[in-house]
Amino acid sequence: MRKLSMVALSLVLLLTACAPNFQKQEEVVQKKDDDTKEKAIIPKYKISEEFYRTIMPFEPGEARGMVVNNLNTRYDITEFETGLMRIAQNSFSTDQYVFKEGQYLDSRTVGLWLNRQFTEDQLKKEGLKKKDNIGLNPLDPGTGDVHERNKKNPIYLAHILEHDYLVKVGGEKGTYQLGGVAIGLAMNSVHYYTKEKYGAVYEKNISRAVLEREGKKMAQEVVNRLRGIKELRDVPITVGLFEQQSRSSVVPGNFFAFGEVSQGSNNIGSWKDVKEEYILFPSEKAQKDHRDDLTFFQNFKQDVETYFPNFNGVIGKGFYLDGQLQELNINIPIQFYGKAEAIGFTQYVTGLVMEHFPSYVSVQVNISSVMGPEALIVKKPDQDEPFVHIYQ
Repeated sequence: MRKLSMVALSLVLLLTACAPNFQKQEEVVQKKDDDTKEKAIIPKYKISEEFYRTIMPFEPGEARGMVVNNLNTRYDITEFETGLMRIAQNSFSTDQYVFKEGQYLDSRTVGLWLNRQFTEDQLKKEGLKKKDNIGLNPLDPGTGDVHERNKKNPIYLAHILEHDYLVKVGGEKGTYQLGGVAIGLAMNSVHYYTKEKYGAVYEKNISRAVLEREGKKMAQEVVNRLRGIKELRDVPITVGLFEQQSRSSVVPGNFFAFGEVSQGSNNIGSWKDVKEEYILFPSEKAQKDHRDDLTFFQNFKQDVETYFPNFNGVIGKGFYLDGQLQELNINIPIQFYGKAEAIGFTQYVTGLVMEHFPSYVSVQVNISSVMGPEALIVKKPDQDEPFVHIYQ
C-alpha cells in the first residue's frame, strides 16, 4: 500500500544550507588563506551522492546575491548554480571534496569583469579609473546607429559564478584546504537594449556557435586573471559555459561546454561538450525533438483531464542528458472544495504516474490550489512504490 505522509514537508532543498544531523557530524580543521587554522564542522550525512557536503559555519560568497540581478529568470538562477555543481563533479569528487561558496571574486571584481570595454570618455562618465577598464564584454563605441552597434557588439557575458572545493590533506586527522575552483560563465542567448534610458526594449538573438566562440575566449582570460590571485596560482580550475534563456522562458537554460585547467597551468585543456537540455511539455520543440516522450505525457495529461473535464493546466518540464529523458517535473494547479477531494485526486494521479511513465524516468508531480501546495508525488527510477505526501 502506498504511504501518505501528513507531516509538513518543505519542497525547497538548499544545497548550501542543509541542516545537519548533529548526531552525525565531523569536527575538522580548516586552513584559511592567511595560513591560520580554525575548527569547522562537516555533516557526515549526505542527501545523495549527487550533492557535496558543505563546510560549516557557512561563509557567504564574496559576490553573494549578484546572480539574482544578472540572470533573467529564477529558473536560470537555480540551474546555473546547481548545474555548476554537476560540472564540478567531473573534476572534484563528492566523496573527497566539500563545497564552499566562492571566496576570491568579490562583487566589485565581478562587476568590473562584466562591464563592457570603455573608451577614455566613457571611463570618465562611469567614474572609473583606467585600471578598472577590465570588462570582458565588447566595446560599444557610443556613436552611430544604436541597432547596428548592438547587433555587432552585444553583451555576451551576463554573470560569473565561483564555487570553491576543499579537500583533506595530511591523512585521517589532516586539514581541509582549497583543492579546486569551479567557475561558471553565464552567456546571453538574447541581448536586450534600448535606444533611450527608459525607451522600448529591443532584442538581439545570439546563436550557440557565437556564444561558444566568445565564451571560450572569455574563459581563458578569466583563468589568466585567476592565476594572478595568490591563493589560486596552483589549484585546479574547471570552467563551464552556460546559455541562459530569454526573459519570457518558463524553462531554464543549460551548460553546454566545460574545460579543465590542471594544477599550476594557465591553459584550458580540450573543451568537452555538455549535452543537457530542458524541454517544456507540451511544446513545439517537444513535438519536433521528443515525440515519443510527448506522447506518454499527453496520455497522462488527457487522463488527468477526464477527472476534471474543464481543466487543461497540466504543464511539464523535462530534463535531458545525452538526448535521454532523465527527470520530468509536472505541475497541476487546480481548485479543490475540500481535503477529501484533494486526497482522492492525488491517489488518482499517483496511479496515472505509475501507469504512463517509463520506469527509468524520475517523475515529480506538484499539485497545488489557490490555497498553496496540496500534494507531492515522487517516483524515482525503477521504484515500485512512489512517495506521496498530502499537505495539511
